[in-house]
Amino acid sequence: MLHNRSSTMSADPIFETDFVKEMARQMRALDTYGTYTGWTVEKILDPYVLTKERKAEIPLIGDPDDETISRVKAFYNAIAVLIEKECKLLAVPLVHLTHEGFGRALITVGKLVAVDRTLRDVHRFGFASLSKMKDEADKILGVAIERIGQNSAVAGL
Repeated sequence: MLHNRSSTMSADPIFETDFVKEMARQMRALDTYGTYTGWTVEKILDPYVLTKERKAEIPLIGDPDDETISRVKAFYNAIAVLIEKECKLLAVPLVHLTHEGFGRALITVGKLVAVDRTLRDVHRFGFASLSKMKDEADKILGVAIERIGQNSAVAGL
């Protein structure tokens, strides 16, 4: 399997980060029909990358499809897994969306809400690059870890 890596993948250290590895694992878990078999991580995570050109093709107003909703859930699931690795406490993600693509993403640790994000225009969910996606996840993770540290008694319940 290592022989099939693309040159960009082997050259880009982002593919060795815990977050990108976990995102690939989350996406493969959603693949009930084996569509991703043999795919590179880069190809699996490609739908998360919304370049300006790709974003321009998506209407400003629209309802998210099931695949997009699954990608949003996979993103927050990956963050929850990284919280668990860091804190050794169970992190439970919850993504609640209306059919119009508005809602919230929460990650609870014990009785503590470690992550609380408002979601809007989910049909346009994506990032300018994988690096930007990782930066956003790192920011969310950092705030969550800090919250857990400040409220460890509540997080441990």
